[in-house]
Amino acid sequence: MPALGAGEESIYSMRRRDFFKRAAMCGTAMTLHAQPSEGWALVPGILARIQPPRFPERDFDIRRYGAAGDGKTDCRPAIARAIAECHAAGGGRVLLPAGDWLCNGAIHLAGNVNLHLEEGSAIRFGTNPADYLPAVLVRWEGTRCHNYSPLIYARGQENLAITGRGTIDGQASRFWHEWKRKQTPDQEALRKMGMELTPLDKRVFGAGHYLRPGMFQPYECRNLLIEGVTFKDSPFWTVHPVFCSNVTVRGIHVLPGSTNDDGVDPDSCRDVLIEDCVFETADDNIAIKAGRDQDAWDGPPCENIVVRRCTGIRSRANGYCVGSEMSGSVRNVFIENNTVGDVQSALYVKSNSDRGGAVENIWMRANTVEACDWFIKIETDYKGITGHPFPSVYRNFHFEDLTCKMARKCGIYSMGIAAKPVSGISFKNITVEKTATPSQIVNTRDLEMHNVRMNGKLLA
Repeated sequence: MPALGAGEESIYSMRRRDFFKRAAMCGTAMTLHAQPSEGWALVPGILARIQPPRFPERDFDIRRYGAAGDGKTDCRPAIARAIAECHAAGGGRVLLPAGDWLCNGAIHLAGNVNLHLEEGSAIRFGTNPADYLPAVLVRWEGTRCHNYSPLIYARGQENLAITGRGTIDGQASRFWHEWKRKQTPDQEALRKMGMELTPLDKRVFGAGHYLRPGMFQPYECRNLLIEGVTFKDSPFWTVHPVFCSNVTVRGIHVLPGSTNDDGVDPDSCRDVLIEDCVFETADDNIAIKAGRDQDAWDGPPCENIVVRRCTGIRSRANGYCVGSEMSGSVRNVFIENNTVGDVQSALYVKSNSDRGGAVENIWMRANTVEACDWFIKIETDYKGITGHPFPSVYRNFHFEDLTCKMARKCGIYSMGIAAKPVSGISFKNITVEKTATPSQIVNTRDLEMHNVRMNGKLLA
């Protein structure tokens, strides 16, 4: 059983204080009745702080360390040696040339290392769970625990990158998808530990358990770049930075796994740019998160997130989301100039009365949707949970210049609860060409609508 690392709890608390202190210094708090122009005016300052890391111009070719791109040789030891030597030398690129690179176990990145996949290269991760032990500290579905290592992992590192035109293949459909039907006891046990604030050294999964590892989870890292690569067949959430700052995700392509393969999920992160990406996922294309229930209430928020020029081709779930694990609070989110193909909910804020926390200062504009069930969905009763003691605060959402060809069920859906209504919502220049129900709005106050058209008719 892995021991609790020295200072883990204190690091978590210090990170929280640091996040709030820097947020106050940067002046990113918004008032409840902020105007749309006031919100978008924050974006240049956020982008100015998001600077991708740079690396020395030297390569550490994994073939020099014994790797063979034949799809049969286990290249993990060679990749690990190349990373260690690159890090010790002060940084550079760990280079994977064209080839089929089998990796039986997790890759753990170190500071100042750019894992670079040349065009024609593919990392294919093995499917023996024992190869992903010992367990490491992760946030799994919003709750911290020790679990199988994500396929690519880093903790407490600075200046990291995954770049290139190659492919990272998690092979979930060959093995890990079977754990979906086995995970419920472990999933429920972990949620209970989080709600009861069980000490981290008691939250140990891994061997004998069935919580699937994620594809890439940097944990408490700074200065990250994920650019150009294709991720496919992830066992769980695909790109999942946790407690990270200064994150750039640019031009990646996420192909589907079997289930729960969210494309990019910034989780209690600060200053994140996601741009020019393409998503074909079984689960949410992008979901902005901040932990689950009591385990996240003392944690940092997720804030200052910019999503632009992305393409969601399809999903069996949703397009661009906030939640549902958002208990540390989410604020200052800007989603613009994106497209959505065919999904359940296209622009979606989701929580329930177990979560607590707040979602505030959400700005969406110039996004287009082909087909969905719900176009704009603001939901405080996710999974049908109502009447519990910790409803989330929803306030200051702005939707502008949005179009949808077909919303099969509803155009605008806003479901608050009487004890804590959704508050301060504006819709401007919204067009849904065809929908069964133009709007369903309950327990929503301070609502403004201007030029909202449904089924060819002016709604407001």
